[in-house]
Amino acid sequence: MTAYAIAHLRSVDFGADIIRYLETIDDTFVPYGGRFLVHGVDPEVLEGPFPGYVIVIEFPDIERARRWYDSPGYQEILPLRTENSDGVAVLVEGTADGYRATEYLAKVTGRA
Repeated sequence: MTAYAIAHLRSVDFGADIIRYLETIDDTFVPYGGRFLVHGVDPEVLEGPFPGYVIVIEFPDIERARRWYDSPGYQEILPLRTENSDGVAVLVEGTADGYRATEYLAKVTGRA
């Protein structure tokens, strides 16, 4: 099942370290089948405050997403981002084709 690395960066210091990070990151996820889905665009905020930027990288599955994040290539450049930005990053698994919100309802309530 497709998985995603998602980051919400609330602030970024666009200095030399971030420039190096951006020049290098693409090559780190290519061996794991990753690709940017969302990057470098301003979000259209519909509700509530939302400072910063959203980044979404797609991977074929959660295992490859984990292997990318833990890889020596990414771990080497990760401090360039974490020491020069404020934000959060998560890995999430996508849903299967045909998924419906009531599936989650059944999961949390035990109701079918």
